[in-house]
Amino acid sequence: MQKKVAGVLGGLGPEATVDFMSKVIARTIAINTANNKTIADQDHIQMLVDHNPTVPNRHDAIRGEGEDVGRHLADMGKRLENADADFIVMVCNTAHAFQEDIEKEINIPFVSIIDEVIAEVKSTQSKDTKIGVMAAQGCLEAELYQKSLNDAGYQSVIWNDAELAEFMDIVFKIKSGDTGEQVKLATLASAQALIDKGAGVLIAGCTEIPLVLDQDVLSVPLLSSTDIMVDRVIDYSLGNKPLM
Repeated sequence: MQKKVAGVLGGLGPEATVDFMSKVIARTIAINTANNKTIADQDHIQMLVDHNPTVPNRHDAIRGEGEDVGRHLADMGKRLENADADFIVMVCNTAHAFQEDIEKEINIPFVSIIDEVIAEVKSTQSKDTKIGVMAAQGCLEAELYQKSLNDAGYQSVIWNDAELAEFMDIVFKIKSGDTGEQVKLATLASAQALIDKGAGVLIAGCTEIPLVLDQDVLSVPLLSSTDIMVDRVIDYSLGNKPLM
């Protein structure tokens, strides 16, 4: 079967997009190696990437300030469709607040990172598990995860205003290229704050988080939105799962 082409809305931020792409490449090799198959360039998945860091601030737009982010993202999606992408993904959780704007412009499936993470929660976690949401300000203000978790019968745990402000400071440091030890420790402290509030599982609902936080430093499971989307892109491209 011919592999499907993934269209990637990226650059939101740049390092997170590169991290996503590198993981798709690495895990595609791992899948083929498991089948004792000789690896060649042709075994990999075709990705068309619009790496566009000029998209205006998503947090401002969610508050009704600044430029029309939805229009920018919709234009990106249309460009990818016109370039023969078979489906669209977006390497930014917060930007999913503008998902409807993108879907109105394209005629190919849009695979939501929010939906894929919630599907993973439903398949792996009992309903009595409180889910800690590590996400950026706009994502939390739009309640992208909180609403979806509530609809699925789960209780979400989020930061208070001061804790969120601390996390946003971390996000901006990561976006500026700082992934050093102090940033890693601060991210761990943000995660621990949710665990201390009763979270039995954490969602890394910001694609910058995997750049500085690993499962092995946490006392509870970490569901990385990046890693989940990587697996789904491979599944959809190879036909392991049908596109809706």
